Amino acid sequence: MSAAPTTATETRSGKGHKDENFPVASHLIHPRYRGAILAFYNYVRAGDDIADHAELSPEQKIAMLDALADSLTGEGPSDPEAEPLKRELAVHNQQPTHALELLDAFRMDARKNRYADWDELIHYCRYSAMPVGRFVLDIHGEDPARVWKTSDAICAALQVLNHLQDCGKDFRNLDRVYLPEETLRKHGADVAMLGAATASPQLLAAIRELAQRTLDLLEEGAPLPGLIDDLRLSLEIAAIHRLAVVLTRGLLTRDPLSQKVHHSKTGFAMTALGGIVSTLVRRPFRSKSNGMTTVEARR
Repeated sequence: MSAAPTTATETRSGKGHKDENFPVASHLIHPRYRGAILAFYNYVRAGDDIADHAELSPEQKIAMLDALADSLTGEGPSDPEAEPLKRELAVHNQQPTHALELLDAFRMDARKNRYADWDELIHYCRYSAMPVGRFVLDIHGEDPARVWKTSDAICAALQVLNHLQDCGKDFRNLDRVYLPEETLRKHGADVAMLGAATASPQLLAAIRELAQRTLDLLEEGAPLPGLIDDLRLSLEIAAIHRLAVVLTRGLLTRDPLSQKVHHSKTGFAMTALGGIVSTLVRRPFRSKSNGMTTVEARR
């Protein structure tokens, strides 16, 4: 057996931004912001890999996450997983708050593997998902008072959707269950059902209720693309939103334990394009405060 990792780099799973279910700093995003978003993603991915590492105890995970946080804030030794984001934050005159909140979510993952009810799950999403959208919006100079609320709804929906897609894998590999215990009980389901090859009718009923609540969050977040000044970012979010709606609707009829609930490459491209075109039609000539037009966004 190999020795347990002692640094954030040694815990890395190899998963990158191109392996995610949704675009991460795609070429829709202006080059001036892509580096910061990718640095943020890579830092957060390092923290996520620590939290999910099978050979680390909860105490070891917490210590490594604390060290990763201290490296970003300058309160501890330099870490190669933190330095790129540290540089980008300085360039864009941003604080590390959003990245540090995500580390709080990973500390929760190290200590906690069950959620009592929907509100408890959304509290987790406040730290595990909402800071991602807030960071991207802040980097673009968007007004938090105008856009954070709808962004929070979309980000929470994306997180819950991921939990529903991976509910069987999370249970088998990590003994981690994000499906609220209250919802499972309501439909006569229990945690052990997540270990089966196919979902029972009771478990499917619980998953479908949670999928509908996720669709409600996506509906709450639907106005976001139209609230954003930066057209490129607006189109990226419109694509992500459309992809999420289609996947979540799939969970109303499919079994995530036995059926694939992900986009094919073609389906991904066509669905994302639908979201982009719909947004362009609604706001074809709206310009950003810095003078960016639709034509410039297409370059």
